[in-house]
Parts: sequence; structure tokens; C-alpha cells
Amino acid sequence: MEMFNSKSPVLNVHGETTDTVGYFLNDFIKDNVKLGNVYIGIIHGRSSNILRNRVHELLKKNKQVDSFRLNIWNPGETIVKLKIDKNQ
Repeated sequence: MEMFNSKSPVLNVHGETTDTVGYFLNDFIKDNVKLGNVYIGIIHGRSSNILRNRVHELLKKNKQVDSFRLNIWNPGETIVKLKIDKNQ
């Protein structure tokens, strides 16, 4: 069973603006779908939740995202499960 672990790819957008985070996030998702990675992490920080809310908003709209949730051990990170076509 695949799951998120310490070897899963992680994108750190902590410190980025809400305008630029979309470019990094969408490219990171596309690249990981091509690589066949099912789980990825997005580090957005946890101070004011502005970046977290923007990241979650973008994840909801992305058709390549199966599901996402906050990391229970680190609320400054969101764990994302991608839709991967096993027939690629």
C-alpha cells in the first residue's frame, strides 16, 4: 500500500505570495503525475492560514488531485493524493 512518507516529494511554498503559489503548485502536481507519484506534500506554514487556504482552494479545483488533508503531525503541511493512471 502506497502512502505518504519521508521519501515522498514535498513542495515548500512557505513565504510565497498567494498570487505565485498557484504556478509552483500546478507545475509540481503536473510533474508528479508524470512521474507516477501518488502522494506529495505541500508545506505552507501555519501562522495566519492565508497560504494554507489558498493552497486548499487550488487543490479543490485541480482535476489531478484525488484528495488532500492536513498532516496530523504537522499542521503546516498538507498531504495530497494524486489521481494516477496506472496504464501509463
